[in-house]
Amino acid sequence: MAAPETLRIEVVYPLPHEQLILTAQVPEGASIRDGIQASGVLGRYPELALDTLEAGIFGKLAKLDTPLRERDRIEIYRPLLADPKAVRKQRAAEGKVMKKGGNSNDTSTPEDA
Repeated sequence: MAAPETLRIEVVYPLPHEQLILTAQVPEGASIRDGIQASGVLGRYPELALDTLEAGIFGKLAKLDTPLRERDRIEIYRPLLADPKAVRKQRAAEGKVMKKGGNSNDTSTPEDA
């Protein structure tokens, strides 16, 4: 009887002060949930609740029961500190203009136009 195949995966948990990257091996047919558990990240960060966390593979949100493939990179997502839409609304209310790719080397004057 042949030994079951194993998959090599990475589990990434980005924090403000560090980016944790763990490697793990899981049996073929394992899910994202299995990969997170096998990595040991839950033991290092008890604030992570497996039932409520959001995760994905290579930047694409996925369900925890999604099957893994060889060399998949599981990413555990943290909630945003500030909602980007709310920040834009607040800036608009304050009358602030958002910069959008402005060229700081532009030395032209109105007379040049």
